[in-house]
Amino acid sequence: MILVTGANGFLGSHLIKLLSTHNTPIRATYRNILPESLKNISNITWQACDLLDVDAIEICMQDVTHVYHCANAVSFSNADAQMLMHNNVETTANIVNACLQHSVKKLVYVSSVGAIARENDGVLISEKTPWLQNNLTSVYALSKYKAEMEVWRGSAEGLTIAIVCPSIILGEGNFNTGSCAIFKTVAQQFPFYTKGVNAWVDVLDVAKSMQLLMQSNISNQRFIISAGNYSYKNIFTLIAQSLQVKPPSILATAFLSNLAWRFYAVKKIFTGKQNILTRETATTAQSIYEYDNSKFLNAFPDFRYENVETTIERVSKYYLTVKDK
Repeated sequence: MILVTGANGFLGSHLIKLLSTHNTPIRATYRNILPESLKNISNITWQACDLLDVDAIEICMQDVTHVYHCANAVSFSNADAQMLMHNNVETTANIVNACLQHSVKKLVYVSSVGAIARENDGVLISEKTPWLQNNLTSVYALSKYKAEMEVWRGSAEGLTIAIVCPSIILGEGNFNTGSCAIFKTVAQQFPFYTKGVNAWVDVLDVAKSMQLLMQSNISNQRFIISAGNYSYKNIFTLIAQSLQVKPPSILATAFLSNLAWRFYAVKKIFTGKQNILTRETATTAQSIYEYDNSKFLNAFPDFRYENVETTIERVSKYYLTVKDK
């Protein structure tokens, strides 16, 4: 029995669709509302579960042999620090404890490149880059780093684990939130771009990498999952071309970015809506973060990442079919 936490989320929903093509039964947890589009996937048993509730987790863990821990809360607002620690760190600790108690054979945990210390200005970042908390560390990154520490603690106590650290994920999802919102922003002909560089990857490749690690003998290691490093301008332009809209043409300087996140912070006070643009995301968009993806490729030499241009073409076509729904 496979357990997938956060199976109704962006990555989790793609993962269960991949896993459902095999005959192994899957128990998929969700919180709040389960979308209709996911209810009829074959080989999936859905179970509502609050991962802060150890008794609820105990019920979900019955007969489970392998666990994919995808459940994740995302925010880059300092006001959400406590929420992130609860929903990322405490839930991961609960899952690790349950895996140990039930002698689970393997846990694959979804972390983030944010949990790896960031070296700016083109210094190549790898899995070996030592953690360093500084003014570039977002509250989200800190929560993922601390959650990783819970997974490593489980490893020290005898649990077989593997960790994936995806870069910015591109794929079909809710285009109002997270990295998916980039497509909607570009579609609205947002005129600005930044000088920043980051790593990007297809959601389908992240799901495949997790499945490969689960099926392999590799244990107690973490892997950066990235198709390559691209500038924000390059990604935004490729999306604009796919959507047949005008690409961004105005360089947003650090000064303009600082004005923008302050504007949205004030706007949130009056609207209550979560903003994608915060001080942390504005800083990241101005920074050059380049990640080394060679470790995973060396471990799985037959694996090939989807070309980023192909990913953007596919997701853009999907966006155009659902944007008015």
